[in-house]
Amino acid sequence: MDLKELFNEVVRFEIELWSAVEARLKAQLGLPLTHYEPMTVMDKVKGCRVFDIASELVITTGGASKLVDRIEESGYCVRRPNPQDRRSSLVELTPPGRRMLAKARVVVDDELQRRLGGAASKRELGEFLATLSRLRTAAQCGDEQRTA
Repeated sequence: MDLKELFNEVVRFEIELWSAVEARLKAQLGLPLTHYEPMTVMDKVKGCRVFDIASELVITTGGASKLVDRIEESGYCVRRPNPQDRRSSLVELTPPGRRMLAKARVVVDDELQRRLGGAASKRELGEFLATLSRLRTAAQCGDEQRTA
């Protein structure tokens, strides 16, 4: 097994899939995928903070904060003071943000079905997901051991 070849295939697959979903979201809704992803976290995490978005998306807190700024400028989210921690704020979707996210989920689901659903069986996709999850966990454990 050539791990460099596997690396190249995984990276290129991610880029191609991201690009296809992004193009569809932008064409149909004018929404960049870089806004959609944090919006899904805001919707999922009760009492969402910028830190939660950064952790979930595996990006820096500064990068997540800039994304939230842009999403807030578009009117899709709002920051509110965090009553538990005055150093941070809570981020939540606005009603227009919730409506946009609902529309975007339909577009994303359709594009993913088109790109992935026809290429492999549900069982194969489930195995692929389980393998990716194991690989990510192993890589995270290796990162933690190197920094300890």
